[in-house]
Amino acid sequence: MVMTIHVDIVSAEAAIYSGQAELVVAPAEMGEVGIAARHAPFLTRLKPGEVRVRVSASDVQPFYISGGMLEVQPHTVTVLADVAMPARDINEARALESKQKAEEMLADKTGRVDYAKAQAMLAESITRLRVLEKYRKGKA
Repeated sequence: MVMTIHVDIVSAEAAIYSGQAELVVAPAEMGEVGIAARHAPFLTRLKPGEVRVRVSASDVQPFYISGGMLEVQPHTVTVLADVAMPARDINEARALESKQKAEEMLADKTGRVDYAKAQAMLAESITRLRVLEKYRKGKA
């Protein structure tokens, strides 16, 4: 029998996922981490990207996160993110629109644009689109 670990993915607005998993893969700041049952406890920051929850060998559930914190205990993994959502819920049209707006802001050379905000907006929309694309490829 495969050992499992309890996983909670929580955004600022709601609990997104709660259940048992064989493995959790998350985008930590220093690189991707994989967590299985009885993993050593640790706490780390997460980059924007994809969290994959392997419920079983045939069931992997992908989630988009905007970054946040990951807490690991021997029998529990908690992902705390400002924004988190199942990959299937990503609105492609909204992400494309956000990407285009950010690119336009970065192209504006008048000096009236907050370039750091525009770069963050562009990075977030590109990350959402990548997670959605990976999800769709996995479903094909």
